[in-house]
Amino acid sequence: MVIVPIVEGQGEVQAVPNLLHRIVAFIAPDALLQVSAPIRVKAGSFLQDDEYFRRHLLLAGAKAAQRQGYVLILLDCEDDCPARLGPDLLRRASAVRNDVRVIVCLAHREYETWFLTAAFSLRGCCGLSHQLAPPAAPEAHRGAKEWLSRHMPYPYDPVQHQLELTRTMDLEQAQQNQSFRRLVRTMRTLV
Repeated sequence: MVIVPIVEGQGEVQAVPNLLHRIVAFIAPDALLQVSAPIRVKAGSFLQDDEYFRRHLLLAGAKAAQRQGYVLILLDCEDDCPARLGPDLLRRASAVRNDVRVIVCLAHREYETWFLTAAFSLRGCCGLSHQLAPPAAPEAHRGAKEWLSRHMPYPYDPVQHQLELTRTMDLEQAQQNQSFRRLVRTMRTLV
């Protein structure tokens, strides 16, 4: 299985391939997965500018089509409703490239919200407190990066910390988060 991710942050460029490999190993240990280097986009432009969206989707689609793979759009949905934004992105992607399989998975609020949900498993990682506990309702929590910074001896930096936190977080704990559970369920249907 080949996946070409479209992501928005520099931290995700490093972390998402690791995350996808971990999820596939978790749900289907014998499955083979190849993750292409993620295509990084500016989320605002990707969501609002049709030509920008088209250009990046054509690039991802061309890479996926070469190996009969999938395009995975994995973005933070911030304050948007994932139930509205996800189908809209899928519709737009199909209009650009209907010969390639496209999957849309949105982190409700932020990718880092998944870390908040799996906080118990991240104790001590990247300087996080050894007494770390998740906040109530992590998906409703605004400012996951700031929350992480408050529990570290230095500010959270996605480029420095996102990959290591992704490598460390417990996937079962993270599935308590609805948007992460949706990503795992989607990956399960692919393998």
